[in-house]
Amino acid sequence: MTLDSGIKKFWLAAVAVAILAFPVCRLLARSPRKFALQALSPQFWKLIPRRSKLTRVATGFGFTEGPIWDQRNFLYVSDEVQNAIYRVDPDGRRERVIALGDPDGNTYNLEHQLIDCASVLRAIIRVTPNGKYDILAGRYQGKRFNSPNDVVLGPDRALYFTDPTLDLPKGQKQEIPFQGVYRLDSKGNVRLLTQDLTQPNGLAFSPDGKLFYVDDSAERNVRVYRFSPGGTLSDGRIFGSENDRGGVPDGMKVDVKGNLYVVGPKGIWVWNPEGQHLGTIVMPEQPANLAWGGPGYRSLYITATTSVYCIRTINPGFVPYLAYAH
Repeated sequence: MTLDSGIKKFWLAAVAVAILAFPVCRLLARSPRKFALQALSPQFWKLIPRRSKLTRVATGFGFTEGPIWDQRNFLYVSDEVQNAIYRVDPDGRRERVIALGDPDGNTYNLEHQLIDCASVLRAIIRVTPNGKYDILAGRYQGKRFNSPNDVVLGPDRALYFTDPTLDLPKGQKQEIPFQGVYRLDSKGNVRLLTQDLTQPNGLAFSPDGKLFYVDDSAERNVRVYRFSPGGTLSDGRIFGSENDRGGVPDGMKVDVKGNLYVVGPKGIWVWNPEGQHLGTIVMPEQPANLAWGGPGYRSLYITATTSVYCIRTINPGFVPYLAYAH
């Protein structure tokens, strides 16, 4: 039995539209890569042991984001598809902490309270232990944020976050005409730091607090700024580019020596403080974010599409909410 040409054309067009509309993360999840360590410099092996193994801690998620390690020996993990933040134990067990539309990046403040970028709420929120939340900031100059994406505690104890349009809820209006990077102090005051980036995403501070890194997913690069007391940025420049296929710059963390671990094409790109790409941790699923944890904070926990992975590192990670508590 054959289809007439008109029906066949319609069917082929429908299939093409479906393929184009299918989220990239789902395609990657169905066609996983193999884990590999790709060194571009001998320095890479001073950060990642040659015989490191990648462990899959947990799986079965929709799309994982925002890992944060708790000293009580578990992770908080956001799931943007299942609309929840989970507590994930090292043995893979998980428990839903809060049902929340499209949660994203997380951190702790100095009071060890969980801070989340709530995309659907278009706000920075504080999540309470009993699964409730308080909105810390939702507007800049009276206009709603786009969709806060990632957040980090700064050396001045303020919160710093990015606000791209990546997760702007469907059907809602973009009120701020740019995609900015902001500072939120303990009194709820919001200050714009820069609107230079096309699509700001992951962000981190150097261990000495003098440098501020933020990546641009649209431009596929990482920028670095001088950070001054009081929360001002200056001397912005491109630190490095991630132009390969297979992903874009996303979450980032630094170790105690100032090396950067940045989500990028195919996995985690490792950079030294001078801006040299030392190598890549190729992941079986495309990652979105990462966090230090485990004994001595020498394990890198990576949220990658449907799973959470872990790999041991040589240097301990730099953890702002612990470092600034002293």
